[in-house]
Amino acid sequence: MSDRGAAVGQDPARVRVEVAALVARARAAQREIDGCDQARADELAVAAAWAIVEPTRNRALAELAVRDTGMGDVADKFAKNRRKTMGLLRDLAGIRTAGIVAEDRERGLIEIARPVGVVAAITPSTNPGATPANNIVNALKARNAIVLAPSPKGASTLALLIEYVHAELDRIGAPRDLVQMLPMPVSREHTRELMRQADLVVATGSRNNVRAAYASGTPALGVGAGNVAVIVDESADVADAAAKIARSKTFDNATSCSSENSVIAVEAVADALIAQFAKHGGVRLTPDESALLERAMFPDGKLAPAYVARSAPAIAALAGLERDACRTARFLVVDVDAVGPQTPYSGEKLSPVLAFYRAADFEAGAVRAAQLLAYEGAGHSVGLHTRLPERATRLGLTLPVCRVIVNQAHCFATGGAFDNGLPFSLSMGCGTWGGNSFSDNLNVRHFMNVTRVVQPLAPERVREPSEDELFGEYRRRYGL
Repeated sequence: MSDRGAAVGQDPARVRVEVAALVARARAAQREIDGCDQARADELAVAAAWAIVEPTRNRALAELAVRDTGMGDVADKFAKNRRKTMGLLRDLAGIRTAGIVAEDRERGLIEIARPVGVVAAITPSTNPGATPANNIVNALKARNAIVLAPSPKGASTLALLIEYVHAELDRIGAPRDLVQMLPMPVSREHTRELMRQADLVVATGSRNNVRAAYASGTPALGVGAGNVAVIVDESADVADAAAKIARSKTFDNATSCSSENSVIAVEAVADALIAQFAKHGGVRLTPDESALLERAMFPDGKLAPAYVARSAPAIAALAGLERDACRTARFLVVDVDAVGPQTPYSGEKLSPVLAFYRAADFEAGAVRAAQLLAYEGAGHSVGLHTRLPERATRLGLTLPVCRVIVNQAHCFATGGAFDNGLPFSLSMGCGTWGGNSFSDNLNVRHFMNVTRVVQPLAPERVREPSEDELFGEYRRRYGL
């Protein structure tokens, strides 16, 4: 979030009052839908989804996002806005978020869905339309109000999205104050005050924002950093793997934290994979070109914002790569053989620049993936292209990741897909490995409280175990 507020010394009392006014309006609007039935909750979600899926609006949002953030590709953002929202509605169909949602008569339990109240959503500039839309739909489906705090670059896109959402809320006779955003220009002080006053914080974006969310004193769901590595083993369909990696790495200029940052190729297929990348516009840099790009892209070892989510030709021009192939590439491939702060290519790049590692065998590739995760991206995910499914299970048993994506284009699969079982989301929890409080894809269940009505069991179902049942085997084994 911008440091603008700190620079001009905003008065904390004034900030508190301004945010309190927004939250009070949100609470009043939420009370109007607090007791609504499931049909109304569903209608709220569909209305908000249509606000971004309607083609003319979607096109305007995609164009504005690229123009004002300087990141990504219009056609890809249009596709992402549609696909992510359509997928979310698919997931939400039939999910109960109002009234009794589960009943277990034998155990005497009734579960009732309840709203959390006012959600504060912190959203990034990389996905200034799709991420807020996802949060808005989930919040409304669970009968909450939501106040959004965008990144400064993404604020104009969010403002337009909310204009469209308000038009749909008007259409169905719902209060506009169910969906609001902080006033522009967005400041860090307003964002952090919103976190303190809301009932739940959902934070997607910079590490600073996620840390602030967890430190706000409000229950928070924050996500970890991505630094996806994908292993291509000797059994893989190399042509298929290359096509999927290329498609994923170039989509929306790699704005997604789920885009592959590193490929670890088993030596037996490494040269074939490089050759396949070339068929999809992947240009392998020479050592001199790689060094030149590194100096330009990572001044002082940190990723320069000018390179984030830019096209490969734009990156080549910025870095002074003069070879014609670089100026027309879809993505750039750099050979790397180390991990850590002295090797900036080993971290998250948020651009169509792909680090390429070689490994003697699958076991060595898994070790390299573990090194990359230990450096950056622990908890997020790892990819594997293989014909040996047991290897994916082995990675799941040993690597500190919440997702192992097998034989899929990583950026499309990690956040849910029509051809896999993960829920559609733009916010992936990374568990304790990534400093997060949850390890699954953010979904509507995270936007709900559940009240449980508990009846006593019938006498014949009450059973208290004996001490011998619980400790007998242990005691006998150790002579106790």
